[in-house]
Amino acid sequence: MTGYLAPTKKVRVADFARKKADGEKWAMLTAYDYSTARVFAQAGIECLLVGDSAANVVYGYETTNQVSVDEMAYLGAAVVRGAGNALVIIDLPFGSYEASDEQCVRTATELARRTGAHMVKLEGGERIAPRIRALKNAGLAACAHVGFTPQSVDNLSGFKVQGRDAGADQLRRDVAAVVEAGADMVVFEMVPAALAAELTASCPIPTVGIGAGAGTDAQVLVWHDMADVPAGDHRAAFVRKFGSVGADLEAAATAFKRAVHRGEFPADEHAF
Repeated sequence: MTGYLAPTKKVRVADFARKKADGEKWAMLTAYDYSTARVFAQAGIECLLVGDSAANVVYGYETTNQVSVDEMAYLGAAVVRGAGNALVIIDLPFGSYEASDEQCVRTATELARRTGAHMVKLEGGERIAPRIRALKNAGLAACAHVGFTPQSVDNLSGFKVQGRDAGADQLRRDVAAVVEAGADMVVFEMVPAALAAELTASCPIPTVGIGAGAGTDAQVLVWHDMADVPAGDHRAAFVRKFGSVGADLEAAATAFKRAVHRGEFPADEHAF
């Protein structure tokens, strides 16, 4: 029994615009498989993101740029099957949308068809506005991602807060560009809290923060960070640990191993 009721009907893109208009906060978590998606949907999480962070936390790659369309598609299909009434967003992987509007629409259409995801997310502001416009013209929902964009980490000289000093004007231009192009929502990552709050107040579409303070319309975290999996891994400064799933899972695995080694499992009640 959860303390928060899961949505009783399918969450739609328009529902987030309504929440923004009503001043109602909402939550997004990453998900990469059927069972975890089920748990989060039952907890009432309104939106699940099949993030390219799967490159790190699922596939063990060094950077998000190494995950492929096929690898994202396998995970996305599983998440959609477990998502219940939650809306599912899937990331467009690095190298799958930058070359042209046609490439972008082709990749997004393939992922939507193969997974059933309701929206695609792509990184960038002004530079990807034409891609967002092409997606909307093709009938696809689109989420922009501005501020720190992990796929461009090398170009950004590492993991640094974006939008300070002169960078604030560029971020304002980025948000204006994706809004004008027709984006349905926008993620702010590693952006000064005051700037994110200012942009949220003036932005007509929902904003989602990760390391962007409390002034955005919604918040998103990678679930492994939120729940501390694996236990004790380094987390970004903006992460709050809401559980100790890694430690609990390790303890359960240790208890299982001990019971097997001691001949205590399976007992008579576990046999036919």
